[in-house]
Amino acid sequence: MRTIIIGGVAGGMSAATRLRRLDESMEIIVLERSGYVSFANCGLPYHVGGVIPERSALLLQTPQSLARRFGLDVRVHHEAIALDPSRKTVTVRPPGAAEPAELTYDALVLAPGATPVRPPIPGIDRALALRDVEDTDALVAATAEARTAVVIGGGFIGVEMAENLVHRGLQVALVEATAQCLAPLDPEMVAPVHATLVERGVDLRLDTAVAAVDATGVTLGNGDRLPADVVIAAIGVRPDSRLAAAAGLEVGERGGIVVDEFCRTSDPAIYAVGDAVVKKDAQDGSDVLVPLANTANLQGRRVADVIAGAGAAVRPVLGTAIVGVFGLQVGSTGWNEKRLRASGRPYRAIHTHPSDHAGYYPGATTIALKLLVDPANDAILGAQGVGTAGVDKRIDIIATAMAGGLRAAELADLELAYAPQFGSAKDPVNMLGFVDENQVRGLSDTVQWHELDAALADGASLIDVRTPGEFAAGSIPGAVLIPVDELRERITDLPAGPLVVHCAVGIRGHLAAMLLRQQGREVRNLDGGYRTWAAGMAASLARESVSGARG
Repeated sequence: MRTIIIGGVAGGMSAATRLRRLDESMEIIVLERSGYVSFANCGLPYHVGGVIPERSALLLQTPQSLARRFGLDVRVHHEAIALDPSRKTVTVRPPGAAEPAELTYDALVLAPGATPVRPPIPGIDRALALRDVEDTDALVAATAEARTAVVIGGGFIGVEMAENLVHRGLQVALVEATAQCLAPLDPEMVAPVHATLVERGVDLRLDTAVAAVDATGVTLGNGDRLPADVVIAAIGVRPDSRLAAAAGLEVGERGGIVVDEFCRTSDPAIYAVGDAVVKKDAQDGSDVLVPLANTANLQGRRVADVIAGAGAAVRPVLGTAIVGVFGLQVGSTGWNEKRLRASGRPYRAIHTHPSDHAGYYPGATTIALKLLVDPANDAILGAQGVGTAGVDKRIDIIATAMAGGLRAAELADLELAYAPQFGSAKDPVNMLGFVDENQVRGLSDTVQWHELDAALADGASLIDVRTPGEFAAGSIPGAVLIPVDELRERITDLPAGPLVVHCAVGIRGHLAAMLLRQQGREVRNLDGGYRTWAAGMAASLARESVSGARG
C-alpha cells in the first residue's frame, strides 16, 4: 500500500511518522514544495530577532534523517500541481525536470498549510511574509542593515515580529486596521499589551489602514508616512486549498478544505489536516479556521490512525493559544466577550487580578484573568490571561477543564500543585471558581466596567472602599470614598438607593457588598475593581483618540 502526503512540517510529518510506527510495510512518500520538510515554524520570528541565533536549531529533521529513522521517502522541492481522484494520481513537478511526473496512491493526505493574506494594496509585493525557512532567510538578509521597519497586522505573528525587530535594534511601527491587536482578547484585557508595546518603543497605529507601500516606506489611510527599510505583511493567513478545489474536493465558504470527524475529505481516499482544513468549534459545532500547531500535529496523528485501520475522531477546537510580548504572557481559550455579544449568547464575565504565586514569596507578579460563563448551566465559555508569569498554566488548566466538561464553579474544587514559589494555596483558578460559586448561589451580584455608566445613570451611587492613598492616586469620577475598614461604622453615611461598590481588584468590594446586603441594601460589586475599569477605559479612550484623529 502506498500513502502520499503532500506537505510536511506539523500535520504532514506527524502523519508520516505515526503511520510508519503503525505500519512498517507501507510505502510512504512525502512531497514538499519548499526545501525544508521539518522545521520549527513557531520559532521563525525569534531567529529573525536573534533570540534563537543558530538557524540550524530550527531544522528538526532532514530527508536523510527521516529516511534513516523512519524509512520515509521525503522529496523536497517537489510541488504537487494536480490531483486526479478518479485515477488516484498526483501530478508532481520534480526539481530540474522538463516534464511533470505522475504518482499513484492508495491513500492521500493533504497538508498544504496556509498562505499569507496579500490585500490589494499598491506596492504590497514589496512586503515580506514569514511562513517558512526561505521566508526567514529573506527577512534575516533584509534586516541585516535595516534601521526602520513597518509590520502590517497586529495578530500573533505581527506582534511577535514587532518584538523581535525591536530586539534586533530596529525602529518599528505596528499598523493594525482594527481597534486592537490580538483579536482573541477583549479590549480591557489587551490594554496592557498595547501599553507594553508603546513602552518598548513600538509606534503602535490602531484603527489605521495601510494605503500604499513604496520603496522607502508606508503611507497610511490618514495620510501619515512611516519610513520603512523593511515592510512585513502579517495580516493573517488563508487555507491553501487550491489543489483540493481544482480536484473537485469540497471546500468551505472561507476556503478551508471540508473534512469529516476522521479528517476524510469528500473523496474517501483523500484526507486533509492542519491549517488548510475546516475545524469544528467546541462551543457550538460551527465551522472555524484555527491555524494552530497543536491541532495540526494532532490531526496528523489521528489521520495516520485512520489510514492504518485504528482511527479515532478528531476533537473540536477551543482555539487555545498563547503569545509572548516583551515579557508578557498573553493567553486565551474558547470564546471572548466580543464574540458572545455578537452571537447574542448570554454570558457572565468574571475578572480577577491574583498573584502568579504566593505574595510573600519573592518575585510575585499580578495576573489579569477573565472567565466567561454560561449563566444557564455554568459551562465555561472562554478565558483570557495577561501577566508576566503563570498565565500559561492557568489558561491550560481552564482549557483542560473545558475539554472535560467541568462547570465554572467546579474550578473551586480542583486540587492543584502548590508551593509558594509556584502558586498559592488558593490558586488563581480556584479563585475564579470561588467567585463563580458565589454568583451561582446568589451571594453576590456584579456590574461590568462597560456597564458602570449605565448603572450610575439609572440612579446607583458609586462607593470606593479602598484606602485614601489609593483613592488619591486615581479614582472613578463621582465615587464616594468610604474605606472598607470603616464601612460598618459609617453605614449611615451611605446615600439612599442602589449602590455599586468597588476596590482595586474586587476582593474588598466583595466583602463590602456582602456586608451591605446583610444590611438590606441593594448593592453590586464592580467586577475586577478599579484595575479592570481603568484598563477598559484606557482601551476606549485610545480608540476614541484614534477615531478623532482620523475624523
